[in-house]
Amino acid sequence: MSTIPADYPPRHRPSQYVLEPQAGEDEYIEVGVLFVGAGPAGLAGAIRLGQLMAEDEELMEALGEVPIAIVEKGKGAGSHLLSGSVMRPGPFTSLFPDAAPGETPGVFHEVQKEAVYLLRPNGKVRIPTPPDMNNHGNWVISISQVARFMAEQAEELGAYLLPETDAQQLLVEDGLVVGIKTGDKGRGREGEELSTFEPGVEVRAKVTVICEGTQGHLAGVTRKHFNLDQDSTQIYEIGVKEVWEVPKPLDRVIHTIGWPLHLGAKWREYGGSWLYPMGDNMVSIGMVVGLDAADANLSAHDLLQQVKTNPLFRDVLAGGRRIAWGAKTIPSGGIYGLPSRFHVPGAVLCGDAAGFVNLASLKGVSNAMQSGIIAAEQVAASIKAGTAQETTGLWNYSEAILGSDLWKDLWRVRNFRPAFQKGFLYGGMVAGLMLATRGKLPKKVTIKADRYEPVFIGPDRGYPKPDGEYIFDKLSSVFLSGNKTRDDQPNHIRIRTEVPRDLAVAWENMCPAKVYEIVDGSAANGMVQVRMNNPNCVQCGAITAKGGQLTPPEGGSGPEYTLT
Repeated sequence: MSTIPADYPPRHRPSQYVLEPQAGEDEYIEVGVLFVGAGPAGLAGAIRLGQLMAEDEELMEALGEVPIAIVEKGKGAGSHLLSGSVMRPGPFTSLFPDAAPGETPGVFHEVQKEAVYLLRPNGKVRIPTPPDMNNHGNWVISISQVARFMAEQAEELGAYLLPETDAQQLLVEDGLVVGIKTGDKGRGREGEELSTFEPGVEVRAKVTVICEGTQGHLAGVTRKHFNLDQDSTQIYEIGVKEVWEVPKPLDRVIHTIGWPLHLGAKWREYGGSWLYPMGDNMVSIGMVVGLDAADANLSAHDLLQQVKTNPLFRDVLAGGRRIAWGAKTIPSGGIYGLPSRFHVPGAVLCGDAAGFVNLASLKGVSNAMQSGIIAAEQVAASIKAGTAQETTGLWNYSEAILGSDLWKDLWRVRNFRPAFQKGFLYGGMVAGLMLATRGKLPKKVTIKADRYEPVFIGPDRGYPKPDGEYIFDKLSSVFLSGNKTRDDQPNHIRIRTEVPRDLAVAWENMCPAKVYEIVDGSAANGMVQVRMNNPNCVQCGAITAKGGQLTPPEGGSGPEYTLT
C-alpha cells in the first residue's frame, strides 16, 4: 500500500494572490527597486545597487526618493535564514574586498582541512573527498549573522529595510508587475479584525526583485501566473541543524553519507550529515534528507538525533551543550527546477526563489549572492535605459544569468540529484560519469517532483528516545528556534485535513516542528483526520513539497534565528 501526495492537493488558488493596484494616490508606498526578502540574494542585490547608485548620479535620480527598499517577513534580516554553511567567498568579497574570516561578523574561518566519511551505526570509514565537495579555501559562516551585517551595509548605502513585512500579493497591471501588497496584521483565527488590526499596504516599484528564498510564496505565484514552469520540475531536501558550544575546537569540515539512511533503491533516500567548526568554541551539525523519500517514518529531525549516537559525533560534542536549532528546505532540482526564464515584465527571480543551488557541491548561499549582484547590475542598466517597465525590458537579466559562471556551474552538475531518485548505486555511477565528462554525459536524467513520489509506512526506524541533554524532541527544539508566532492568528498552511494514513504519517514525521498530528480514532475507510498546530511552524517549506501549501503568516512570525 502506498499513496501519492499529489492526489490530495490542498484547496489553494495561486490566482487569489495576484491583483491589480487599487490604492489611491496617497495610499501606497512608491520605491525605485523593491527586493522581496532580506536573504543573501536580496541583500547582495541591494548592496550592489547601492554601490552603483553612489557612483552614478543619473541612476540615483532615476530611482527616485526611496531608491531601494527591502521587505522582510521575519523580525529582522537573518531571522528566517538557515544554512550549513560553508560559502564560496567570491561573490561576498566582490562586495566587501576587505572582508576576512575572524574579522567580519558571522564569518568564522577559512577551511584548511576536511574529511568525508561513510557512516555505520557504530563507526565510520573515511572515503576520498569528491572533487565537487572540496571546500579548501571556502569560508564557514553563520548565514543569519552575515545577513545582519549585510543589512547594515545595505542601509548605509541608501536601502530602506522594512522588517516584519510579509509580501502577500503580487500587483500586476496590464501584464506588468508593479509591486506587491503586504499582508494584514492583527487578524484573529477566523480572519476577524482585532483591536491591533493594521491593513496591508501596496508597495509599488519600477522593478520588483523576488528573492524570498526556498519555497518562496510570491515566487511560486509569479511562476504560476506567468506560466514559467512548463519545463520545470523542482525537488527539495530538508535540512535540520543544531549549533553546539563545545570545549574542544573542531579543526576540519566533515561530511558523511550512509547510515542512518537506507541505501536500497526502494527507499529513495538521499542525504547526509555534517559537522562544521564555528570558531574555537562552537560547531554546526546537521542532517539533510531528500523529500522524495518513500518511507513515511522518515524524520530529518530524528535522523539528526540518531546520527549523534555515532562515535564521530559523540567525540566532537562531548561535554558540550546545544544552543541553537533550526530547519529549512533546499531546492535541489538544479537546472531542471529553474523557471523557463528568470524575468517577467517588471520583475526578476533570484537566489533560492529561482532555484540556483548546486547540490553536488552543497553551495547555495554564494550562488544566491551572485544572482542578486547580476540582478542589480542588469536592473540598473534597464532603469537607466528607460526600458525596465517594457514587456521585454528585463531580458538582459535572463541573458546575463545564462552567460554567467553560475549557469555553467549548474549545467555541469544538472544530472547529479535526479540520478539519486533511482537509488544510491545508480546515483553514484551517474555522479562518476558526470565528473569524468565535465557534465557532458549523461545527456539527461528524468526527474519527478516530490509530491508525485508514492509514500508508504515502513518498519520502525529505531530513533533514540529524547533525554533533554543530548537527544532532543521536536517541541523543545521549536522553543530553541525563538519562534514567536501568535497563537490566534489565521492559519497560513493549506492541506487536506482528511487523507490516507500513510500520507498523514509522512506529514507527521517530515515536519521538524510537530505541526501535523493525526487525530486519535479518526480512521474510516483508510482515511484519517489531520490536525494542525500551526503556531509551531518554523516556515521550513517542507509541506509544499509533500502535497500541501505554505503561505506567509503575519509579518514578524516564525523563528528568530541568530546563529544558524
